[in-house]
This record gives sequence, structure tokens and C-alpha cells, in this order.
Amino acid sequence: MYIIIALVALVFIVLTGVVISRLQGVLKSINKTDSEEVETSGNKFNGAMFIVILIGGAVSITWSYLHAREFFLPEASSIHGRRTDDLFWFSMGILTIPFIIVNFLVFFFAWKYQHKKGHRATFYPENHKLELVWTIIPAIVMALLVFTGWKAWSDITAEAPRDAEVIEITGKQFNWIARYGGVDNNKLGDYNYKLIDAQNEVGIDLSDENSFDDFTNPSEMHIPVGRPVLLKIRARDVLHSVFIPHMRVKMDAVPGMPTKFWFVPDKTTADMRAETGNPKFDYEIACTEVCGQGHFSMKMRLIVDDEATYKKWVSEQATFLSTYPEYLAKVPENLKAKAMKYVPAEAATPAADSSATSAGGAGASSSLR
Repeated sequence: MYIIIALVALVFIVLTGVVISRLQGVLKSINKTDSEEVETSGNKFNGAMFIVILIGGAVSITWSYLHAREFFLPEASSIHGRRTDDLFWFSMGILTIPFIIVNFLVFFFAWKYQHKKGHRATFYPENHKLELVWTIIPAIVMALLVFTGWKAWSDITAEAPRDAEVIEITGKQFNWIARYGGVDNNKLGDYNYKLIDAQNEVGIDLSDENSFDDFTNPSEMHIPVGRPVLLKIRARDVLHSVFIPHMRVKMDAVPGMPTKFWFVPDKTTADMRAETGNPKFDYEIACTEVCGQGHFSMKMRLIVDDEATYKKWVSEQATFLSTYPEYLAKVPENLKAKAMKYVPAEAATPAADSSATSAGGAGASSSLR
């Protein structure tokens, strides 16, 4: 260890000596008298190269933008999405204009004011008016950008309208699971992570009667067009992130900390297929957090239906209880009668008989007393 420290110290001493020797050379050149001629070989070439780089860079940036345009996302398919895009392009415009001006002047001045014999530079040690201008104007511009962005974000993350379609989306390694508020109402039942098992993947709590008509779908999500959609976002294991690029929706799914995002889609899947000319177009929900080796498969098909089609699709879905009637045993006794509505008759009969038998047994026991 001491040897390593000594070697590092030696290296630093050598580097210090090199730096000092270089500084001495610089100081000697500064202390030259005005009568001494400064070496200017290659000066014109270097100045000309600044103009070449300026023109080449401008051409390259323009070509890159025009070439990449075909890969840009189409116009957003949600109301807030277009507002977000407008803010993005507004910010890009505000920042691009000074970027072009400043870089043009940097390269142009390097050529225009290159060293020439007999030329003397003018220095301004201080200029309070200029300092006020370049401080106040950027401060106003930045405040404008921050305020408009904050306002848009506040509106997006505010409480969803009362008529919003409520859908829960849960991320797990390595797929999404959508849970709907039911075939009869738009109220999601409670959940409890302790109830998660092979069938009950999101921990639906059947002690809450609002969960009786809930249904899940791990393969695709349907949402209605022209109506607010509230996504209640959860993660079952590690950090995930809900990303719907065409809707400009993005929100992290954090274990133990539910998040949310509401938006209004205004283009159906059919509309987008017509707009893009692609009959196979589909919206997609992706994950933008690397969540493990299977991250690449973390996606779900999203279908935006018109209102009538969406209601028809919802009415055709099988509730969780009808899919797994054995979970009727987890429903509290005082709520079993309500839960029976969502359980197939052939599956509900044994449970009812079992309840009747238990009641009969209890009665017989009472009479024996």
C-alpha cells in the first residue's frame, strides 16, 4: 500500500514539474515586447476551418432533422398529448434560436477576428447594462418554460373527472395485468398483496363487494374513445413504467406506492389505422424501466373502441369470480348472496348446498342442546 502511495505521489510530482515548465513558456511569450513578431503560421487556415465546420455542422444538423422526421411519432391520439407536443416544440424553438445565434457568432468571430499584425483587441472589464440584459431575459424565458410545463403537468396529474373509466394496471415480471371496475359498475374493489396467488395475480380482495364484478385481462387493454380514462398504476415486484407513446402517457409503477395518470383518448384504433395507412396498426403499452432479463417482453396491446363497441366488450367479459368460482369460499358469509350473482349456477350450487348443510348441522346441534 505504501509503495502504491509513493508511486502515485511521484507521478503527481512529475506532472507538476511538466505543468510548471509549460507555464514558464507561456509567460515568456506574454512578456514579449510589441516589436517582436508573433508566429502566425497556419493562422488563416485555422480561421478558415472554423467557417468550414460552421457550414458543415449546419448542413449535418439540418439533414439529420429532415432524415429523422419519418421516424417521428404521428400527431398525439389524446387531448393532453397534443398540448404536451405543443409545449415540446415551443421549448425547442425557444432554445434552438439562441443556440444557432450563439454558435454562429462563436465560429464566425473566431474567423473574423483572427490574429492580425497590428490589430489590438478591445476589452470591456464591466458593463452593468449588458449583464442585466443577459441575466433578466434568460430568467424570464426560463420562468415561462417552467410555468407552462408545471401547469400542463398539474392538469394531467389532477383528480380525474367523475365520469372517468377506472382501470387498474399492474406491472410484474414480465407482463402487465389490467383490472376493470366491473361489468355492472365502474368501481374497482380493494386489493391486498397478501392475497396474491397463481390465479389472483393482483390480490383482489373479495371481502369488498365492489370486487365481485371485477375482471382482469393480461393480454390486452380496451378503453373508450372521447371519455376520460383513469389508470391506477401498481407494481407487484420491481420498478416498472407505463408508457403509451401515441397517447403521450408515461408514469412509473412503483412497488408499494400506487400512482395514477388520466387522459382522454380521441382517436380509435380504427381511426389510427386509416390515418397511418397501416391496417395492422395497434397502440401499445410498453415498460420504460429495465426490470430484468425479460424486460423486452413487457408490453401489452391497447385497443381504443368507440363507446358502443367498448360497452359490448365489457359486457362480454367474465368476472374473476365466474372464472375462478372456488374463490367464493373467500367471500364473507354476509356477502355471499350478492357474490352468487357473478358465479356460474353449476359452480354456485355446491357452495350453497355446503352452506345449507352447515346451517342444518348448526340447527341440529342447537336442538341437541
